[in-house]
Amino acid sequence: MPAIEVSHLTKEYRLGAMQSMRKGVQQLGARLLGRPLEVQPPFRALDDVSFSIEPGEVVGVIGHNGAGKSTLLKMLARVSTPTKGSVNVRGRVAPLIEVGAGFVGDFTGRENIYLNAAILGMSRREIDRKLDEIIDFAELSQFIDTPIKRYSSGMQVKLGFAIATSVDAEVLIVDEVLSVGDIAFQRKSFDRMESLIRTKNRTVLLVSHNIRQVERICSRAILLDHGRIIQDGNATEVGNRYFEISDKRLIKQQNLSVSGIPSEWPDVELRRVRFNGSDHEPGDFVSRYGEPLEVVLYFYARKPIKSPTLGIGIHTPDLMYICNSDTDTQFRGGFIPEGEFEVRWSIPKVEVMPGAYALRVSVAEGEAFVYYAENQPRFLVSRSDVSRAYGNEKGFIELGARAELVLPISANSVSSSAARGIAMTSVSG
Repeated sequence: MPAIEVSHLTKEYRLGAMQSMRKGVQQLGARLLGRPLEVQPPFRALDDVSFSIEPGEVVGVIGHNGAGKSTLLKMLARVSTPTKGSVNVRGRVAPLIEVGAGFVGDFTGRENIYLNAAILGMSRREIDRKLDEIIDFAELSQFIDTPIKRYSSGMQVKLGFAIATSVDAEVLIVDEVLSVGDIAFQRKSFDRMESLIRTKNRTVLLVSHNIRQVERICSRAILLDHGRIIQDGNATEVGNRYFEISDKRLIKQQNLSVSGIPSEWPDVELRRVRFNGSDHEPGDFVSRYGEPLEVVLYFYARKPIKSPTLGIGIHTPDLMYICNSDTDTQFRGGFIPEGEFEVRWSIPKVEVMPGAYALRVSVAEGEAFVYYAENQPRFLVSRSDVSRAYGNEKGFIELGARAELVLPISANSVSSSAARGIAMTSVSG
């Protein structure tokens, strides 16, 4: 029998419930006159969602902001009720949704442990037995008898996480709580979650934007988009689909047009960009890993540029610089006349890992920039043999290093290694 069973779940919210007095009077007048009222259609946070989770299964729920992830967890935690459909959760539930919610500011940390743990269903005897463990895990022994209103937000969240994960529940419902506290505490939180999953065979539903984390913890993932399930299956495959959708959405947000590239530089303007000889359309261009790439930049110079230096670079959408190249002294001593000019950059191999990237473009006169811009046309890099979810931990550029095995020389090792076909370098002595 499934530990969690969701059948045709729909949750609607009526937007714009609060309205002005004038609007209220107009609605009342329309009602008295028998005229039809202006009714805004409800917003569907979840739309006919169905799935089941077996006992001991660990499932990730992923999707963009507003996809319905947190709404789903609130249904499962019985914090909210469905508009249609049904939700059945069998067993004791520990919801880690809004960690630290319900704390009373004037109560001490110790008093809040008893209060919060009781709300989560723990008995007084259970709390007494686990009190020291909760305090130690939250790293708050020095402040445990201080009113919680004097705690930082991070301290409160750490205490809430320590309480919630101490509950002996069959079902854990977790919403983005593995990123609480500082880096050291995040590592400890992650280790505790893995321990709860592996040693106590908990049923877990985990919401996270960290796809690598979902792939590592979960055997299965559900991808939500605008309240609907668009994929349910292997965590790596679903994670890759999420990255594909996110990358395309990210690129289209830039919404460049042929002549709409912004420029605030008075002397030089970048007017157009082409990739591989085709006009670039946002979200359409994909470069394959290991293949050559040509970038053509069309500029307009409002004055002659003496001793020009041209530059190009690649960075991630959040401006982490990956690599760059410039002409250095190649065109020193020459000049670019006033008017239109183009720069063709030929990249022999694209060797950045799969994902979304953008261009960094510059033109300098001598040592001074006359044009510089980041987040110029974004593009995707694809690679069929690398999972986007797993590829994140590989970094941005493949090292390409080769290993050489060096063993002490001996008759036995040489003969046995030759039989196995191992190439090695011997060391005498």
